[in-house]
Amino acid sequence: MARAERRLRDMRRSLVTPEGIDLGIVLAEASPRAAAFVIDAIIMLVTIVFVAIVIIIGVVRYGATAGEPMAIASLLFFFLLRNFYFILFEAGRRAATPGKRLNNLRVISRDGSGLSIDQIIARNLMREIEVFLPLTLLAARAANGTADTLMTLFGLGWALLFTFFPLFNRDRLRIGDLLAGTAVIHAPRRQLLDDLVAVAPPQVARFHFTDAQFDAYGISELQRLEQVLREPNDDACWIVARAIENRIGWTGNLHDPRAFLWAYYEGLRAHLEREVLFGVRRADKNAG
Repeated sequence: MARAERRLRDMRRSLVTPEGIDLGIVLAEASPRAAAFVIDAIIMLVTIVFVAIVIIIGVVRYGATAGEPMAIASLLFFFLLRNFYFILFEAGRRAATPGKRLNNLRVISRDGSGLSIDQIIARNLMREIEVFLPLTLLAARAANGTADTLMTLFGLGWALLFTFFPLFNRDRLRIGDLLAGTAVIHAPRRQLLDDLVAVAPPQVARFHFTDAQFDAYGISELQRLEQVLREPNDDACWIVARAIENRIGWTGNLHDPRAFLWAYYEGLRAHLEREVLFGVRRADKNAG
């Protein structure tokens, strides 16, 4: 128990948002990150095997003439799966692949701002160079019978070097994390905000905002507000509520900051969803 508590303290970091709120995160250790990657790799492998079986059945049923287009389609599918599996899942609201979710992990931006799609793409394209590229090269050479000992050792050494890189830095960051400005944190399961709406403070109904007041913030601010609402930190609620109050020019009685934030969060999320439907997507409050 003492060792676990010491590890937890060692991985705890201060993460200050642009509004000056310290969210107090716990960085993920190497072992759960490795476990998450193995789970995701298994999911991808099972998907590939399933598609391969479908292709074989199709060739047997429709003849060799169907083999070539199906093979081309399968190669395209494998490419998209390998390159976009991680990107699509981490671009979602939970910022985590199935493997990360099972290990209570999620991806965040290290500067405290909302996680951007550019960061997600950058960190995951680096995985292609770190792991998939050398292993794919080895597999191709092995299939052709041209893999020699030197090439095999080089490919495996390359993959292992990048795989174990997080063990040699204090924050357990991959090369992709360093380049993209991201980190993977320990995020214990909590009731999701979609479920919490049903048990939100009853005082929420008394707060009303205009579209102009919602226009003051964007998607990244919505994500940071969600993080604040997940934490039982009354001081943070007061600071954020006052900041929003001043920015949007709200003049009501702010006696319950958490209810105020709940109301603003629900309204802002609905407002941004309506904007997306009409082709407008503001990443942050400064976007046009």
